[in-house]
Amino acid sequence: MALDFASELQELRATMASVREVSDLDALRAQISDLEQQSIAPDLWDDQEHAQQVTSKLSRSNAELERIEGMDARIEDLEVLVEMGQEEDDAETMAEAERELRSLRKAVGELEVKTLLSGEYDKREAVVTIRAGAGGVDAADFAEMLLRMYLRWAERHQYPTKVMDTSYAEEAGLKSATFEVNVPYAYGNLSVEAGTHRLVRISPFDNQGRRQTSFAAVEVVPLIEGTDHIDIPENELKIDVFRSSGPGGQSVNTTDSAVRMTHLPTGTVVSMQNEKSQIQNRAAALRVMQSRLLLLKRAEEAAAKKELAGDVKASWGDQMRSYVLHPYQMVKDLRTEHEVGNTSAVFDGDIDGFMEAGIRWKIGSAREQD
Repeated sequence: MALDFASELQELRATMASVREVSDLDALRAQISDLEQQSIAPDLWDDQEHAQQVTSKLSRSNAELERIEGMDARIEDLEVLVEMGQEEDDAETMAEAERELRSLRKAVGELEVKTLLSGEYDKREAVVTIRAGAGGVDAADFAEMLLRMYLRWAERHQYPTKVMDTSYAEEAGLKSATFEVNVPYAYGNLSVEAGTHRLVRISPFDNQGRRQTSFAAVEVVPLIEGTDHIDIPENELKIDVFRSSGPGGQSVNTTDSAVRMTHLPTGTVVSMQNEKSQIQNRAAALRVMQSRLLLLKRAEEAAAKKELAGDVKASWGDQMRSYVLHPYQMVKDLRTEHEVGNTSAVFDGDIDGFMEAGIRWKIGSAREQD
């Protein structure tokens, strides 16, 4: 059956109209202009951290504008290509047009996902915590594999990240790790990753080569902003200090600079050890604590609190995604049915397909409940 290019082009244009409306290109251009003025200020690099934020934000904003405007240009070019192919009845040109159409569908679909991210916190940066669950040393190793997967995903998109805390397991891998993804919409994208992840493989830690199932929990919360006003009375916080440690329990810091912060009313615990000083770790821990309590504050019931904060058991019965390395190779999301056979690519950060399917599933589920 021949492709109806006219209908396909019309659909692509309609989708891009929605993308432009949500993206507010006039506001984006104004933001770029303001950032450009800030970037040429003679005293910009007096504050290196602020300067890096300005230049990074300018680069991302320019890339977003170019991506949207470039998509419009590609649709126009495709229309010209189709007209040429049809007028000259050129099969090779029409085959090229079909390939470009497939590519455009994928690219426009990825942009469309952003139009679906309209939740209260979707525009926020994100704080992600990964915890090893059931499965012993394999679970700890799996937690480290997931940390690398998400950091590689961010790296692929040139998103800045900051690992805030790593708690190493005794034999291998991680007990837990916390990191930030510092770009707009990081929470909206990563929120669908919250839940229990399951790994099935031949254990590299079993000298009999038996198959092992292990679990890890992923929690995603939005990073707080200055306007959130989450006040935590000091008498509600218990703060312990200890020495940072590296793999295998080796000390990487000879001073008590690491901080463990507990919010007594809710039992929420945050550990930070990757900053250089106790003061910095305490500030980082407080920011993550506020981010978690921000969600808890909006939840009316304990069950809703657990769902929002991604409080999962990391064991049988509540997994949302399976990573199977034996007896076959497949990663499958159990909510969306999205699956990929190239497990190496997934663990190397190629997870946009899972996120897009997850966002569409999440929006669809919310609409069904309304």
